[in-house]
Amino acid sequence: MYIRSIFFNDYIPESKRVTLGRTITETDFVVHAGHTGDFFPHHMDAEWCKTQPFKQRIAHGTMVFSIGIGLTASEINPEAMSRGYDRLRFIKPVFIGDTIHSEITISHKGESKTPGYGTVTEHVEIINQHGELVLVCDHLLLVKTGADQ
Repeated sequence: MYIRSIFFNDYIPESKRVTLGRTITETDFVVHAGHTGDFFPHHMDAEWCKTQPFKQRIAHGTMVFSIGIGLTASEINPEAMSRGYDRLRFIKPVFIGDTIHSEITISHKGESKTPGYGTVTEHVEIINQHGELVLVCDHLLLVKTGADQ
């Protein structure tokens, strides 16, 4: 990870980047349950899950989101601040042993009410090892325009 200043005009609409992958483990399930208090059987009870449609434990949606977004943080941009996430959807379940990666596309650039800043939306798709979309959301950024821009 490194620090790189990327200003508003440096963002190119429709440009795309793809992250490395990360394999989801049972430890991820246990740690996430401990952090959130979500010990529902869908995530933690292998025997109960055998009686359910997916026949195995399903990753917490919030865990898939956290790991998938974490994969996008390959560089620190001190010129941009996250304003949050919109349109978050869990599309397909993720299981222990699945490998996910994130694909990020600059989907929108616009003006901001904050002087010296613009808005950028990164459309984030989290994909499993089969090429299937498992989660989608829009990351909203507030980005400095830069002194010379």
